[in-house]
Amino acid sequence: GIILEYVEGGESKTRSIDLLDLRPDTDATALVEEIQKREPLITASCLEHVIHLVQRLQEKLGEKQKHKFSLFKVLRTHILPLTNVAFNKSGSRFITGSYDRTCKLWDTESGEELHSLEGHRNVVYAIAFNNPYGDKIATGSFDKTCKLWSTETGKCFYTFRGHSAEIVCLSFNPQSTLLATGSMDTTAKLWDLEKGEEVATLNGHSAEIIALSFNTTGDRIITGSFDHTVIVWDVGTGRLLHTLIGHRGEISSAQFNWDCSLIVTGSMDKTCMLWDAAAGTPVATLAVHGKEVLDVCFDRAGQRIATASADGSARVYNAATKECIAKLEGHEDEISKVCFNPRGNCILTASSDKTARLWDAATGHCLQILEGHADEIFSCAFNYKGDTIITGSKDNSCRIWH
Repeated sequence: GIILEYVEGGESKTRSIDLLDLRPDTDATALVEEIQKREPLITASCLEHVIHLVQRLQEKLGEKQKHKFSLFKVLRTHILPLTNVAFNKSGSRFITGSYDRTCKLWDTESGEELHSLEGHRNVVYAIAFNNPYGDKIATGSFDKTCKLWSTETGKCFYTFRGHSAEIVCLSFNPQSTLLATGSMDTTAKLWDLEKGEEVATLNGHSAEIIALSFNTTGDRIITGSFDHTVIVWDVGTGRLLHTLIGHRGEISSAQFNWDCSLIVTGSMDKTCMLWDAAAGTPVATLAVHGKEVLDVCFDRAGQRIATASADGSARVYNAATKECIAKLEGHEDEISKVCFNPRGNCILTASSDKTARLWDAATGHCLQILEGHADEIFSCAFNYKGDTIITGSKDNSCRIWH
């Protein structure tokens, strides 16, 4: 779709035009002229620009997923098992966290270690770049602290102290002014990255927080807990806005869609739920998997939802109609991670069966199996362009695929 921005009565507003009928062979000019008849915002002056945008969308639609990934490098990253892996936005660098108490920064192209971030006194579990900038790295540890590092120098800017138990999840806000940490102490905390101090403690859960996520505007954050609930918080005030009640098991993952209107949650109760973010009310219960739902995600456009389960299958849902579009079947063991490529036409899954798989998001057809790891794969990620994949395994190695 295309989002139109306009000003009405002094207020800035947006309206989106749905282009779901667009096909590679559609006459773009005729289509836009047709839309123009119904849409007064498309004036003569911007007609050419909109036609150009639609043609670019068509080119993208026309590109089929022909790219076959092949193994580019194997990095024996740590002496003890890895916990997590993450790319910077461009994919030129990535980080690995480990039970060896360090986080290492790697150059994707050369495979060389750029920095070893040392100083934590226990497992480095949660790690992140402050994308899209990528000049800072955050590490959350079982030592109850979180550290902020310079990507360039590898120096530690701040150590954030205050949690009374292990930090297991963290996230930068999109503006890169705040860091959120979630802990086994049942609280989440917000930290000011300029001043290096705590801004708020989010108190409201009765059990460990294991997932947290900002929305794209950065004014809301959600926390998912072992207490079976997800809480929506106001970032500016630290106030609890909604408690999402409905799951009957621990929450495994939670995420906003791109326009911040919906929240998707996955749970150990074998279901995935969709919620109205503004009202805090349930919209639909999706996945009816045979076992726990271990991961859920939206594509970038927020049109599709993918679920991954301990039953070894993944599923794709249409976010608007709530229908199951595809079942991804083929893994021989549980799937712990699922993500869309940036274009949203491809899905990547990581499994305990030692393989990662690529799937066609529309049909559920398996496009490729990424084999070679000697133990379960617990982490996988695309770079921003979608032409590089990283997989992290219990075999203490990372594999880079081009």
